[in-house]
Amino acid sequence: MDIRILPGNIANMIAAGEVVQRPASVVKELMENALDAGADQVTVVIQDAGRTLVQVIDNGCGMSPDEAVLCFERHATSKIATAEDLMDIRTFGFRGEALASIAAVAEVTLRTRRAEDEVGCEVRFADSRHISTDEAAVPKGANFAVRNLFYNVPARRKFLKSDNVEFKHIVSEFIHLALTRDDVGFSLVHNGKDIYVLKPAKSLKFRIQDLLGQNIVNELVDVSAETSVVRISGYAGRPDMAKKSQGNQYLFVNGRYFRSAYLNKAILKAYENLVHEGAAPSYFIWLETDPHAIDVNISPTKTEVKFEDDSVIFQILYACVKEALGKNSFVASIDFDREGAPEIPVFSRDFEKYHPVSEPYPAIDPTYNPFDNDGFPSQESPFTNTIGNDTEHRPSSGGNDTGYQPSADKEGPMPAYAPGELSRYVDRRDDYGKLFEDRTLPSKAVVVVQNRYLVTSVRSGLLVINIRRAKERIFYERFMKALSANEHVTQCSLFPVPVQVGVENRLLFEEHSSMLASLGFDISPFGNDTIVVNGVPEGYSVEPGKVQTMVSDMIVALTDDHNSLAGLMQSAMAERFARLGASSDSSAVSSAEAQRLIDALFACGNAEFTSSGHRIMTMISAEDLDRKF
Repeated sequence: MDIRILPGNIANMIAAGEVVQRPASVVKELMENALDAGADQVTVVIQDAGRTLVQVIDNGCGMSPDEAVLCFERHATSKIATAEDLMDIRTFGFRGEALASIAAVAEVTLRTRRAEDEVGCEVRFADSRHISTDEAAVPKGANFAVRNLFYNVPARRKFLKSDNVEFKHIVSEFIHLALTRDDVGFSLVHNGKDIYVLKPAKSLKFRIQDLLGQNIVNELVDVSAETSVVRISGYAGRPDMAKKSQGNQYLFVNGRYFRSAYLNKAILKAYENLVHEGAAPSYFIWLETDPHAIDVNISPTKTEVKFEDDSVIFQILYACVKEALGKNSFVASIDFDREGAPEIPVFSRDFEKYHPVSEPYPAIDPTYNPFDNDGFPSQESPFTNTIGNDTEHRPSSGGNDTGYQPSADKEGPMPAYAPGELSRYVDRRDDYGKLFEDRTLPSKAVVVVQNRYLVTSVRSGLLVINIRRAKERIFYERFMKALSANEHVTQCSLFPVPVQVGVENRLLFEEHSSMLASLGFDISPFGNDTIVVNGVPEGYSVEPGKVQTMVSDMIVALTDDHNSLAGLMQSAMAERFARLGASSDSSAVSSAEAQRLIDALFACGNAEFTSSGHRIMTMISAEDLDRKF
């Protein structure tokens, strides 16, 4: 067995496998370096989701020509000098692996200048080798251009996802860094199009609004606490605004974004019994603690941290969020503000004395039977058509049993039907058809119970069908047919519904646009963070409120990673959207619709179970009914 030292370029490529996983990793490392350099303006330029170009421009302190070459060496850093410095990390980067790893798998050009230098320099690296160093006229700061990522590692490049997926990860890393520094301006450009142009914000809430939209800000409440262990600040989402998607959940410690399933449980525990099952609230929580009490050196990507006593942090965070939710009311209040309201006059007691009110007396025939004579008044009826007659009818004191006297004014209105005219209509109606066709109940009537169950009689007793599960089965088979044969029916909305979903989720809909179109969805992008729902599959609700709820559910369905075989992926997506459609259509079911639902159900390949194995119908025998009495 021969033991040898690996060459530097191979060692850098191994490190690159940990540090540079995709283009988003390059964006993260270069943006962190820009912020560590003291920049107050950072611009990120992307082409082809980072495959062709990732460029990060900042106005930080810059580097000298010697430093510009040295920074690409492995473990070259200005952040630490001794082992004790590892326990006092206050910057994003500190290990000096980022630039060396990037230069090992891409072509890198660095243009930089310090404020005190008159001329800057341009340094080029490729395959961990220094290509050239030249003088250049550049502004103060640094300009990193990373081209052709993984050009020398084709296996890694082959495993990159689609452009939409990769750019979605870039946007996610951009948001993480932009939330850490609200005092810095950020810009993100993709293929020549401005995605974000962020100026320094007045507060963190303004930065959240600029990044994620006004709708997110409206559902946040303040969270704050200060103890000897940790200082907590930020915002938590209102329980009644919790959504099924897991987005908009951010934790930061000492200005660094990190993930922690343990602390996430502490926050969700504070929402117990306040949110629906499966819903997740939004939160933006910043923790500040002694750098000596945390270890940020446990992951190459630095997205995980280790607290000295995480159980104490857990309890403090739980109590802090619980207190913030308890201080705020989430029930709609009554608005007693009368400013600008119209004045309603108040009548005095003597109003009727000077303004008498006459109550109209409609003519009513209590002996009239609408089922006699096909619903037409009989010729013997003492009542005539009084439409258009201005004569006021009052109860008379005559001896008529009904209490009303027919009008004897010969100049009054003509009766509705002249003598013999009704009989002529009755005689001729068979030639033209009846005004209302006879509608008889089917041989087996269907009863709708609380809009949840259908009950109909069968030979052995009663058949009970779960409406929602029946719709789920019908939708599933319809979607499977649409995905396999591209046969779908789209129900267009009279008024398209715009829904703000954020940049990441808009890219998600764009990525799955062909699949959604094959299911019957007509969804188009609108701006950088909004989609417009023009149509939905037949049977889905087109009400704006339900469409917005549907979009939230669709985000959850599309976010799940489907890396299985194509057939299994189609089945999984059809099953998810079938459940979504069944829950979307909650309108009342009439008897005619119930019969059509039963016919559609029994036309399915399997009418007894949903695609997930839940029973759709059950039988109640006559013996079961006898035992109830």
